[in-house]
Amino acid sequence: MDAHNHLQSSSTLVQVLLPVVKDLYLVSTLVAIGLLYAIGFLLPETRGALGKEANRIKSLALLATIVWVVCTIGDTIVELSNLLSGGFLDAFNWSVISSFLGSTSVGRDYVFQLVMGSASIALIIRAKKVGAVYFALAASMLALVVPLFQSHASSAGNHGLAIGSLIFHVAAVSLWVGGVIGLLAISARDRTASIQRFSSLALWSAIIVGVSGVLNAWTRLNFLSGWHSRYGLLIIIKSVLFLTLLFIGVRHRSYISKNLHGASQIFRLLVNESGVMIAAVAVGGWLSSTIPPISPTGLIAVRDPAIGITGISMPGAPTLGRILFSYSPDGTILGFLLLITSLYIYGVVILARRGDKWPIGRTISFAIGIALVDFATSGGIGVYAHFAFSYHMVSHMILGMIAPIGFVLSAPITLALRTLPQGRTPEERGLRGTLITIIHSKYSVIITNPVVALGLFDGSLFVLYMTPLFGKLMQSHSGHLLMDIHFLLAGYLFFYVIIGVDPNPRKIPHIVRIIVLFAAMSIHAFFSIALLSTTTLLDGGYFASLNRPWSTNLLTDQHTGAALGWAMGEIPILVALIATFIQWMRDDSRESRRQDRASDRAAAMGEEDELARYNKYLATLAKGDLAHPD
Repeated sequence: MDAHNHLQSSSTLVQVLLPVVKDLYLVSTLVAIGLLYAIGFLLPETRGALGKEANRIKSLALLATIVWVVCTIGDTIVELSNLLSGGFLDAFNWSVISSFLGSTSVGRDYVFQLVMGSASIALIIRAKKVGAVYFALAASMLALVVPLFQSHASSAGNHGLAIGSLIFHVAAVSLWVGGVIGLLAISARDRTASIQRFSSLALWSAIIVGVSGVLNAWTRLNFLSGWHSRYGLLIIIKSVLFLTLLFIGVRHRSYISKNLHGASQIFRLLVNESGVMIAAVAVGGWLSSTIPPISPTGLIAVRDPAIGITGISMPGAPTLGRILFSYSPDGTILGFLLLITSLYIYGVVILARRGDKWPIGRTISFAIGIALVDFATSGGIGVYAHFAFSYHMVSHMILGMIAPIGFVLSAPITLALRTLPQGRTPEERGLRGTLITIIHSKYSVIITNPVVALGLFDGSLFVLYMTPLFGKLMQSHSGHLLMDIHFLLAGYLFFYVIIGVDPNPRKIPHIVRIIVLFAAMSIHAFFSIALLSTTTLLDGGYFASLNRPWSTNLLTDQHTGAALGWAMGEIPILVALIATFIQWMRDDSRESRRQDRASDRAAAMGEEDELARYNKYLATLAKGDLAHPD
C-alpha cells in the first residue's frame, strides 16, 4: 500500500473511531457519576459514614472512573490524529501533544478532564464519608460540563442560550441516566428504598432535559430546512428516544409504586430503561462530533464580527429604552435562576401545605434578587456589559453589591432547613442533616470569618482588575460566567456575614460588623480612586477588538465605570450599615425583654433575679474590702 492509500485508510479509521471513543468516554463517565450519585444520595449512611453496600459501590465507581480517564487519554489521541489528518503514529509525538494540550482550547479541555478525573480517583480512594463522595461527584460533573463551552454550540449566534441549554441538558441527562445505572448496581435489598428517593430527581431531570433540548435545537437549526441535514435527523432520533424514556419512566414509576417488593420485575424494568438511555447517550455522542448546519443566527454571525467575539450582535448606542428592554439570554445563568426559583417556590409550597407561614417579605426579597441578576446578565445591562467597561462595572455592582442583599434577606438556608427531607433512619443525616453539617463545618467557620469575607469581597477587586486576569477572562463566555458567579457568591457571603438572617456558625458582635462595613467602604473607595487614576486600559485589548461605533474613547469609558462603581458600591454598604444598627437595637431590645421576663419569673417564685444577685455580689466584695483595708 502506498503512502497516500495508507494516509487515507488511517484517516478513515480515525473518523470511525472518533464517535466510538467519545461514546465510550460518555458511557464510562455516566457510570461513574451514577455510582457516585447512588452512594451520596440513594444509599443509607450512618452519621455520614459509608455503609457496607456503599463501600461495595465505591469500588465499582473507582473502576468506572479509571476507565473514564483512560478513555479521555484515548479520545485525546484520536482527536489529535483527526486534526492532523493522519494516522495514529503522527499523534504520538511529544512536542505535538504538548503543543496541542497547552496551546489549543480543545487540548486544555482534555487536560482539565484528566485533572478532574485524577482528583475524583483520589477522593474515591480516600472516601470514608459521603462528603468526599460529593466532591468526587462534583469533579466528575465539572469534567463533563466544562468542555461544552468549546462545543459546536459556542459558534451559534445565540451562543449564550445554546451553551447554557447544552450544559443543563448534559447535567440533567447525566444525573437521570446515571441514577438508573446506580439503581441497577445497588443490591435488591437496598434498591427498593432507593427508588422512591430517585423518582423525585428523575422527574426534575426529565423536565430539564426536555426544555433544554428544545432550546438547544432551536438555537442550532433552521426550524424548516435544518431538519433535512444529518444533524437534524440525529436530533429527531434523540427526541424519539427521549419520548420513549418518558413513557417508560411513567409506566415504571407507576408499577414500582404498586409493586415495591417485586425485586426481579423492577430490575428488568430498570434494565430496559437503561438500554434506551444508553442508546440516547450514544446518539448524543454522535451529535457532539457532528457539525450542525448554519442557522439564521449563524449567518448573522458571519456578517457581524461582534458575534464571533461576544456571541451577541453589536447593539446600537445605549439609550434608556435599549437598556431597559434589550434582552439576550445567558442560558447558564438563566437556567440557574429558573432552577433556584423553582426550588424556592417548592419550599414555600411545602410549608403552606403544612399550615406554616413563610414571610411574604422574604419571598419578595428573593424575587428582587432574581430579577436583578437576570437584568445584570441577560437584560440590557448584561448586553452592554459585553461591549463597554462602564456597563460591565454596573453589572458587577448589581451582582456583587445589590442582588446579594435580596438573596440574604430571603433566608434561603432557613427555608431549606425547614423543608429538606430528613434521614430515613435516626442515624442517617439526610439532606437536612448534611446541610446542618456543612453550616457547622470548619470550612464554613473559616469563610464566615469577617476578615475572610471582606478579603473575598473587596480584595478580589484588585486581583481581578489590577492584573492581566480581567483581560483574559473577558475573552471567553466561560470567563464572563466565572466573573458573574464570583461577584454573586462573594457578595452573598459578605452580606450573609454582616446582615444575614440565616443560621451562622459564628456569633459576630455588631460592633465588629460595623467596623468591617467601614473597612469595606474605605477599601472600595480606594479601589475606585485607583481605577480613576489609571492611564492604560485594563482589558488587554478586548474592547478595542470590538470596534464599537459609539463611546469610542475607551479610557474615558473606563474612568466612567470607576465612578459608577464607586457610587453604586457605597450605597449598598451604607444600607447594610443602617440595617446592622437596626438589628443591634432589636437584639438589645430582645435581651432586655428576656431579662425582664426572667426577673418576673424569679419574683413570682420568691427568688432573686440576676440583677439582685449581682448587686449582692458587689456588696459582698465591698464588705471584704472594708474588712481588709490596705
